Order: sequence, then C-alpha cells, then structure tokens
Amino acid sequence: MITLALSKGRIFDETLPLLAAAGIEVLEDPETSRKLILPTNQPGVRVVLVRATDVPTYVEHGGADLGVTGKDTLIEHGGQGLYQPLDLQIAKCRMSVAVPADFDYASAVRQGSRLTVATKYTTIAREFFAGKGVHVDLIKLYGSMELAPLTGMADAIVDLVSTGKTLKANNLVEVERIMDISSRLVVNQAALKIKREALRPIIDAFAGAITPVAS
Repeated sequence: MITLALSKGRIFDETLPLLAAAGIEVLEDPETSRKLILPTNQPGVRVVLVRATDVPTYVEHGGADLGVTGKDTLIEHGGQGLYQPLDLQIAKCRMSVAVPADFDYASAVRQGSRLTVATKYTTIAREFFAGKGVHVDLIKLYGSMELAPLTGMADAIVDLVSTGKTLKANNLVEVERIMDISSRLVVNQAALKIKREALRPIIDAFAGAITPVAS
C-alpha cells in the first residue's frame, strides 16, 4: 500500500491533476467526506488528510510514504531526513514583510530601530532579518497576522501573500519579498528503497506533469 499525505485546500486541489497523470483518482471529496483516509481508483494507493504543517512529520516517520507540502513548511519545520525530488510548481505564493501603510519601514530599518514582527514563520523571519542586520522581537501567531499591526501589537508581519487583497483590505502594504514559495514532493527515504517499484512511476508521472517555469 502506498500512502500519500495531503492537506485540504489549494494544495489538494492542485495536486489532483498530477495524480491524474499517474493514473490515480481520489474517489471522495475531502470537503464533504468525513473520512481522514480517502480511497483512490488504485487499490494499492490511498490518501491521508493531515494538517499542512504535519505533512513532513507523517512522511518522515512513516505515517505516509510520500506527501506534498509547501517550501515554507519544509523550512519552518525542517525537511531533514526527507527525500525532496521535485518542486511541483503548484500552490505558488510568496513570503513577504508587510506593514501598515503609514509606517515608514525603510526609515526604521535604516535607523537601526528594533522592530516587533508577528508571524507564524519564526525561523524564516529570524534568518531574514538577521541577514539584514535588523534587530527584531518576534511574536508567534497562528491566526490572522494582519490583526497584529492593526491593534498596535506589532510593527510588521511576515506572512504568505498570494494576491495581496487581504493586505490591501486591512490597509497594509508589502515592503519586502523574502522568497517565492511553491509546493514540493517529499518522500520517505526508507519507503523509496522498500517500495521503489511502486513509488518510482508515481514520482516520474508527477515530474512529467509539472508545468514548466516560464523563463
């Protein structure tokens, strides 16, 4: 049995065409099914639904043979011990710094001000600001980041940005782009050896179905 770990939402939806390329069709809709393990049209393949942040953990510890997860999750939670053969070029967005429209971020950085930054991505934020020589106090949040500067709790946020509409609606502006984010295929290293004949065709099909990056 091959077990694929996916999270609900955009990653799940954008992985479906890749699965189709491998001849795999998920037989139940995760939005309507109460099941956490979904069958596919292939008797030897199943999908487990887990939180996005848990995908690397399930794959690393053998709860799944392979999974799809964002680059942000891999950096934040560690991708050590995982084979990462493919950037799938799906669920694209960017990690950015955003501040209230009336906050002079450039001046604050230039003057060496100590900034309070709210984020779920403390590892990425810490490394980014350290690389710039900017002193920051990080506040870890799990909910809506936009609220932190609006309530005066933080000067800035570090968060994923897709269209930027949520920032604009809350009078925030994107001031620095930290990195581009897309989703990766991750594979359990032991499974790759033990189940190589079953896994390799799936990995190869995914590779063949990836949309080329425009140059």
